[in-house]
Amino acid sequence: MTKIIIAGAKGRMGLALLRCAATMPAVTISGQIDLGDDLGAVIGQGDVLVDFTSHQNTLAFARLCAARQKAIVIGTTGHSEAERQELASMASQIPMVWSANFSTGVNALFWLTRKAAEILGPGFDLEIVEMHHRLKKDAPSGTAVTLAQILAEARSLRLSLDNLDKATRHGRHGLVGERTAAEIGIHSIRGGDVVGDHTVIFATEGERLELTHKASSRDTFALGALRAAQWVVGQKPGLYDMQDVLGLK
Repeated sequence: MTKIIIAGAKGRMGLALLRCAATMPAVTISGQIDLGDDLGAVIGQGDVLVDFTSHQNTLAFARLCAARQKAIVIGTTGHSEAERQELASMASQIPMVWSANFSTGVNALFWLTRKAAEILGPGFDLEIVEMHHRLKKDAPSGTAVTLAQILAEARSLRLSLDNLDKATRHGRHGLVGERTAAEIGIHSIRGGDVVGDHTVIFATEGERLELTHKASSRDTFALGALRAAQWVVGQKPGLYDMQDVLGLK
């Protein structure tokens, strides 16, 4: 039985985690916190922390997990480069799953995107379109950024998150000139209650390939995060992602 503590238990993802955990006999929610609660008061009750709060909280949570030797699953996005580096450094002390998206389907999209980029080669223009609900605060989505990283790597552009903008073009307006062969377009759409849609477009003269994933329920992310929590408890200290959990590497 994997004992899980949820950070952000009253948020949209937190409620989905609680709902899905109730259907999984191999896990139990041993603690839950939300805004204003003290993680230190419940950290000893669990094997792993699942964090779906905000990037502003994640570093403090990870430090406490490292001090108490608890695994952590990180579902927050929007971290600065300094925050990412410190979080990654803690992976030498505890096992950590950190992913922009815990959906099995999206992680299949990550894998397919890399393979398609490798097969099609540099002759195809690369564009990413993502749509989310009107309440989402960050743009582009963490999943879209991960897709852009995958495409950049496939084109041998080894870029960190902080300088990914050197290769990406966020929307187009006005007299922007012809599209360059090297750029990766990213387009963010917000509206309604869309859980998350992502499309990767490979376009060239005479043909176009599109890879699309559409999420209709947050439960798909919650189930993936709970699966990651079960998996990471048995791992050695290290930095993992959902591709590791699913055996796609």
